[in-house]
Amino acid sequence: MKKKTNKTDNALSRRKFVKATSAGIAAFSIVPSFTVSGLGHVAPSDKLHIAAIGCGGEGENDIQHYADAPKKNAVISHLCDVDDRMAAPRIKQFPKAKFYHDWREMFDKEGKNFDAVSVAIPDHNHAIVGLSAMQLNKHLYLQKPLSHDIYEARILTEAAKKYKVVTQMGDQGASCDGMFTLREWMEAGILGDIEQVYCWTDRPVWPQGIPWPKEHPAVPKELKYDLWLGTAEETEYIDNMIPFNWRGWWRFGTGALGDMGCHIMGPPFKLLELGYPTEVSGSASTVYDGIFSESVNPESGPVSSSIKFRYKLKNGKDLDLFWMDGGITPERPIELESGANMNDIMGDWPGLNDFEGSTLFIGTKGKAACGWGGRNPILLPLSKNEEINIPKKYKRVEGDMDGHWWQWVDACIAGHGNAEVSSPFEGYAGPLTETVLMGNLLLRSFSLREKVTKNDPVYGEMTGFNFPGRYKAFKWDGENMKITNFDAANQFVKREYRKGWGELKL
Repeated sequence: MKKKTNKTDNALSRRKFVKATSAGIAAFSIVPSFTVSGLGHVAPSDKLHIAAIGCGGEGENDIQHYADAPKKNAVISHLCDVDDRMAAPRIKQFPKAKFYHDWREMFDKEGKNFDAVSVAIPDHNHAIVGLSAMQLNKHLYLQKPLSHDIYEARILTEAAKKYKVVTQMGDQGASCDGMFTLREWMEAGILGDIEQVYCWTDRPVWPQGIPWPKEHPAVPKELKYDLWLGTAEETEYIDNMIPFNWRGWWRFGTGALGDMGCHIMGPPFKLLELGYPTEVSGSASTVYDGIFSESVNPESGPVSSSIKFRYKLKNGKDLDLFWMDGGITPERPIELESGANMNDIMGDWPGLNDFEGSTLFIGTKGKAACGWGGRNPILLPLSKNEEINIPKKYKRVEGDMDGHWWQWVDACIAGHGNAEVSSPFEGYAGPLTETVLMGNLLLRSFSLREKVTKNDPVYGEMTGFNFPGRYKAFKWDGENMKITNFDAANQFVKREYRKGWGELKL
């Protein structure tokens, strides 16, 4: 695939800019945004032309938000999806948008005809698409988590800095009103110093903890399966993997933690300015494998897990952040009445039996909780919410969570460095994703095993397994992306791409 360099793109922009201005102000006012964005100038009638990669699920949600932008300043000019079943409704909705199955072909043929790229596809292909977009100097909206691997997240962060494009991760809670309210509470001192944080979710709601299926049905005729695999290892098609259940398989998805971690760990990461963890430990559910040992299936994430991330705060103190999924919850706060539903009160959809996740902050002076992304923050005990009135100090994002998409559109039109976004790769989304994926490194290390034979005094010779990666505290060198006290775990920092898909590098 041909890629244009910064120098080439900027030269083209300058030539078109000069040509337009020589024809007068009227000509300049109708120049498409991609012809001048490299210069940081914005024409009054500018609109952002978006190439959307991934048309179903979150992709559909993203596309609809761009279409609904209050300023009507976003144009869905290109669509791309490997599955015609997912693409059909969006093609009908945007008949003028050019459609492609292969994003590489779209980039190669249409690169000068759009300004920005929105990506909502399975985790294993996030990084290669996102990096390629930035290397074309396209602004980028990339769904959470940014990447499948820690190494990929680091590359995307460095690319955002190098190519100077507007980036936003699809963790819309980062723009919600509740995030600002929590910050105002903390800065007012009503919680004191935060000593512990708990994050939990009901995920996974897809199959995990299971072996890879032996049945391999025919690939649906509407699906371009080789393109769907992309960077993943060569894998036979299995039933019910697409469009949703790929999340539970390590070769494609990032499990419950990858799905919801950026949403639920985002508030403490942002508000407490956590950075990289120094140590990670935890445990996960196991299944009996039939040979005198319990095992975490190496193909998929566990049914449930509990992980502790330890951070060194700027004041020199340690902070422990606990992650729990699969039905595991923190100890019930004493401030709640015995009959109250903890998840309902501290969750993201109060009154609904649909729990996606919560965050609980425990400080020296008080406690606060919120739903995923900072939604619906509350103080504990609940009576405090009526007693304390903290003035609003920070300007909210227009549109609350919906504004997360609109904010990115506006920032792209304004040009890099001219407007803020809530979840830029640099300084926030990249390091947050690395932290989330650090938890998966721990979980995947649980499946590492060594075959052993021993003589039992009663049963004689027995064969089983040792699990060297379990029940340890992994020391993490965040700057160098390396576990320093268990080298075998470092194999999960970076994976090899399938033949023909190259290597991710700047």
